[in-house]
Amino acid sequence: MKRIWIYLVPLVLAGGLFALFASQINEDPNLLPSALLNKDAPQFELGPIEGHNQSGFSTKDLIGQVTLVNVFASWCVPCRDEHEFLIELAKRGDVKIYGINYNDQPENARAFLAELGNPYDAIGADRNRRVSLDWGVYGVPESYLVNQSGKIVYKHTGPINAQSFQKDVVPAIEKTLEALSNT
Repeated sequence: MKRIWIYLVPLVLAGGLFALFASQINEDPNLLPSALLNKDAPQFELGPIEGHNQSGFSTKDLIGQVTLVNVFASWCVPCRDEHEFLIELAKRGDVKIYGINYNDQPENARAFLAELGNPYDAIGADRNRRVSLDWGVYGVPESYLVNQSGKIVYKHTGPINAQSFQKDVVPAIEKTLEALSNT
């Protein structure tokens, strides 16, 4: 009888862990908590992508307007998938888009932008991932909506797709713009 328990206990524990992980697999990645939500954006200054024709940016560039800060990398397949929605957002013209290029080789980042288009008003190169860590980035892509006061008011984890663009991102931007017009 003792011998059965030696095999049964680990099997039951493994089954319990499997059930726990399986129950979480379809969870919305946007439910990941952000300690920075409704707090000031972190203090940072990023230089440009080496050899690219745009400047870097810093915390002070986020003040006075509504901005979307998008963390991306050329090696990130989901970043490619969401890029069309950033292009569409840039065409609207009512929100500035800043990019944080995450742990990327400059030549790869330049090729990514040349191929897919450049929706960004400025892009900072975060080669050592330090600034991304300060923002609380779990992985790329991630996007943060920052109000005119420099507070992070919305976070989107994972790629923006057609559904999240219409149901989450655009309404968050419009709500933030509306709050700006009411001040």
